[in-house]
Amino acid sequence: MNFRLNLLLTFLLGWTLLAVGQDKHKQPNFVIILADDLGYADVGFNGSKQIHTPNIDALANSGIQFTQGYVSAPVCGPSRAGLITGRNQVNFGFDNNPIVDLPQFDENYIGVPVEEVTIADRLADLGYVNGLIGKWHLGEADHFHPTKRGFHEFWGYRGGGHNYFANRPNGTPYPYRIESNYKQPQPISYITDDKGDECLDFIKRHKDEPFFLFASFNAPHAPMQATEEDMALYSEIKDKKRRTYAAMIHRLDINVGRIIQELKDQGLYENTVVVFLSDNGGPCNHNASINAPLNGQKGILLEGGIRVPFVISYPKHLKKGQYDLPITSLDLTPTFVALAGGKTTEEDQLDGVDIYPYLTKVKKGNPHETMMWRFTISAGIRKGNWKLIRLPDRLPMLYNLDKDPSEQNDVADQHREMVIEMLKQLGDWDVSCPQILYMEGDRWRREQVDLYDTEYQLKQPKALSKKL
Repeated sequence: MNFRLNLLLTFLLGWTLLAVGQDKHKQPNFVIILADDLGYADVGFNGSKQIHTPNIDALANSGIQFTQGYVSAPVCGPSRAGLITGRNQVNFGFDNNPIVDLPQFDENYIGVPVEEVTIADRLADLGYVNGLIGKWHLGEADHFHPTKRGFHEFWGYRGGGHNYFANRPNGTPYPYRIESNYKQPQPISYITDDKGDECLDFIKRHKDEPFFLFASFNAPHAPMQATEEDMALYSEIKDKKRRTYAAMIHRLDINVGRIIQELKDQGLYENTVVVFLSDNGGPCNHNASINAPLNGQKGILLEGGIRVPFVISYPKHLKKGQYDLPITSLDLTPTFVALAGGKTTEEDQLDGVDIYPYLTKVKKGNPHETMMWRFTISAGIRKGNWKLIRLPDRLPMLYNLDKDPSEQNDVADQHREMVIEMLKQLGDWDVSCPQILYMEGDRWRREQVDLYDTEYQLKQPKALSKKL
């Protein structure tokens, strides 16, 4: 009798443990790999023949490639503020990069307001362990610290950039120190590799629990610093800045591959949602990036500033392919929360939507019939395939993105009624937004206006004659 009872108890205990294990693994893991200032044209899956990105391309080819993936701002800080909250950052006053260089603004307000709920906050409530590796850029004061915004672990720096090597004399604009709440930070070797190391370590340490890893790289953001080994791979590129940029992307690609391989080695890949994107378009004038066939660059609202390389992979549930309707980085918060088993409501005032039902074709139609942006001197609205940009020194510009994705033909004078309607909708949103928390220096306003009059490269560069 005791034997039978013990056997029954053993069976029940085993079944319970199995059920608990299965239940735990119902929740997917989440990994966001965020590049910094990456050009739309500078990855293989968007057509690059000059810069080789085999690991990023493999991720794209195994997942869903978004041909119209947008971010909520054309520069780092505001774009990241939108991504981390699921709310258009203009709706809480985070219009500018958080640069503390004007005395009239209090640094205690230069960051994502503490009242805002982050994606990490929401996932922590659902039982996730959250780690941020790399760039923060959402407030340097202590009350904005990542570990107070839902992240359990942080290895990185609070500001907007960092030197790639230790003690490089040409890296003085980025004096931020590496800090960590779970270890003594190691000396910098090459920071893209160091971030990769930390990402792998995070995955290993948390493989038995649901996790959210925000792999926040600064490559290929300035300062332009690459290893001699990587530079040699692109010796055929004569322009040194472009050659350095290509080498920096090569090292980023290697570390993307390392992250994916670690997920596979730990048996986590099939049940992990991996998102790869850039925080904004490439700043062609600063790092020699190319956004072809898109017009424009970082800092402005032409497509080259806000449409970015964007991929989502979830092997267990999403078939590989291409998605051609507009989506935005704001969609990641509601999508992740829903996949984790949580809910968001109208009270959360999210501007993103759960795109998973659209990707699985449970829902049909356009996730975003209307999208709006505002950044310092410019504002824009996309309605269907029509996009309007409002600037301070000229009449509004209107483009049909379906027929003119490179925004070469301003047709505002042919569609006066549409211009009036879109200006009205954009203006109503604009004046309904809260006060701006702070502003950057005024020199950026002049530069941004001038960037709208710059001629941009709209064709891919020729392929290298040698294979890497």
